[in-house]
Amino acid sequence: VNAWVVEEPSIPFIALELRFRGGASLDLPGKRGATNLMTALLEEGSGDMSAQEFQTALEGLAASFSYRASDDTLSISARFLTENKVEALALLRQTLVDPRFDQDALDRVRAQVVSGIASDEKDPNSIASDVLNAAAFGDHPYGSAIDGTVESVTALTQQDMFDAHRNTLTRDRAFVAVVGDTTAEAVGAMLDDLLGALPADGPALPQDVAFNLPGGVTVVDYDTPQSVALFGHAGMKRDDEDFFAAFVLNHVLGAGGFESRLMTEVREKRGLTYGIRSFLVPKFHAEMMLGSVASSNDTIAEAIDVTRNEWARMANEGMTEQELAAAKTYLTGEYPLRFDGNAEIAKIMVGMQMIGLPPEYVTNRNDYVEAVTLEDVNRVASELLQPDNLHFVVVGQPEGLESTQ
Repeated sequence: VNAWVVEEPSIPFIALELRFRGGASLDLPGKRGATNLMTALLEEGSGDMSAQEFQTALEGLAASFSYRASDDTLSISARFLTENKVEALALLRQTLVDPRFDQDALDRVRAQVVSGIASDEKDPNSIASDVLNAAAFGDHPYGSAIDGTVESVTALTQQDMFDAHRNTLTRDRAFVAVVGDTTAEAVGAMLDDLLGALPADGPALPQDVAFNLPGGVTVVDYDTPQSVALFGHAGMKRDDEDFFAAFVLNHVLGAGGFESRLMTEVREKRGLTYGIRSFLVPKFHAEMMLGSVASSNDTIAEAIDVTRNEWARMANEGMTEQELAAAKTYLTGEYPLRFDGNAEIAKIMVGMQMIGLPPEYVTNRNDYVEAVTLEDVNRVASELLQPDNLHFVVVGQPEGLESTQ
C-alpha cells in the first residue's frame, strides 16, 4: 500500500484518510444495499466491544472516525491527537479487521436505512435521480441507489455483511493519505499494522458503461406545486486531455453560481427558479454532464426551454474572452482556499491518488487552468455539449410537458 504523507508537527494532531476503490459497485447480485449497510455497521461493535463500549472508548480518546460508502469507493476518515495515536489506531484497526455485525446492531441500523429509503421515495430530487440513473444505466450498479430497496435491505443477513466486508476492504484497492504530526517512517509501520490483516485482493470491478439515454423528457407524476428537473447527457473522462477546458466551460455555463449563464438566463432575467446548476460527473465507469433546476409547475416547461437554448448557444457560439478570464480568476483564486486544514488536505490527496494524479498536481493545477485558451474551450463546447441529447427527468405535475418515451 502506498501512502502520501504531509509532515506538519506544529499541531499535535493527525488526520488519516483511507479509501477503498469499488464501494457499493461491488454489491453481490440480489444484495443491493449490502455495502452501504455494512459500512454503517463498522463502528457498531468490533473485537470484544459492543457498539456502546466502542463509542465510549472513542470519546475517551477525543478521536473521531467516519465511514461512508459511495458508488465507487468506501471512505474512512480518522482524526486523533498525537498523544492518543496508539490507542486510536488500535480502535480503528479493530473496526477494519474485526467487525462483529451483531444481530441487534444489524437490526437497529437496518431500520434506520429502511426509514431513509422510505423518505427518499417521497423526495422529488431522489426520485428524479433514481429514474434518470435507472434509465441511463439499466442493470449496471450505477442504475440503482446504493442504499438498496426496502425489500433488498430487509433480506440482508449477517453473512451478507461479512461477505460485503471481505469484498470491499482489500489491500490492493486501498489508497491512503496522512497529514499532521507524524513522519513517513511512522506511517509505514502504522499501515502495516492497520491494513496488514485485510485480504490481499477482491472480486473484479464492474465493467464500464455508457450513458444510454437519448434526448427527451420523462415526467414522473408527483403531487407538488413545484417540479424538480434533473437533466443531462454523456460527459467526459477525468483523464481526458480536454478535461480542464471542460472544467472551465462548465463553470461559465452552470457551475459558477450567480455569474453562470444558466443562472443569469433562468433566474435573473426570467425569475423562473431560485437556482440552477450544471456539473461534470466523471465516475470510474461512466461519465456524465448533468444539471438540475426546480420551478413552479406552470413555469418548469419554460425553464427547460431556456436551459436547452443556453446549452445550444454555448455549443454553437462558445464563450467570450471576458467570460474565460473571469472564470480563470475565480477558479485559480479559490483553489488554495481548499487547503485549510489537515483533514481537508488528506481528502484532497487521497482523491488525487484515486484518479492517478501526481503529487505535483497541487503545485501545477492552476497552471492547467491558465493554459486553457478560448479556442480550446469553444472547441470542447461544440464537442461536449449536446443539446439535442439532453434528457430531462421532471418530477411534479408540470404544465405543458409530457413524456416523450
